[in-house]
Amino acid sequence: MPWKNGGGETREVLVSPAGASLDAMEWRVSLATVASDGPFSEFRGITRTLSVLRGAGITLQVGDEPSRQLLQSSVPCTFDGETPTSAWLIDGPIVDLNVMSRRGVSGHRVSRSSLEGTSQLATSADVTLVFCGTGALMCHAGEASAELSAEDCALIEERDRSVQLVAARPSDIFVIELYRELTRSGS
Repeated sequence: MPWKNGGGETREVLVSPAGASLDAMEWRVSLATVASDGPFSEFRGITRTLSVLRGAGITLQVGDEPSRQLLQSSVPCTFDGETPTSAWLIDGPIVDLNVMSRRGVSGHRVSRSSLEGTSQLATSADVTLVFCGTGALMCHAGEASAELSAEDCALIEERDRSVQLVAARPSDIFVIELYRELTRSGS
């Protein structure tokens, strides 16, 4: 789908509710190819987290904050979608992982790690996604199993679920935890 500001294209991985537009989504996970310098689209009321998957990286300027470099090895960067944000490519195009959630409705947390061997993941999120950035891994949750290659994602929709991750070779993984926020209505 085209970027909201028309400056590029995004591949949607998953959105909630299913099929929701950018204005109606509670949360969204997508991949984008950034091929030129420029401003980000504005998303009022949205919290965004950005991670570089491929390419040399970008220099990100969020509002009046000091600029920061995002590389493939960087910790995911979280910022408010309505804050004016621009990016400059370090050395050619990149592909990024973008997680967005609507404040007051949903919240999210993104963690990145390198895995080789077996690891247990305990999550209490309403929805958990295990995204394979590079490499390959097996994801076991209860009776279900999934083999993930680069840019594949496993969706776990049960709270308090233990997930076993097995990587035969070094793999870069992202755990995306999505939470439903309760809004108070005065009663």
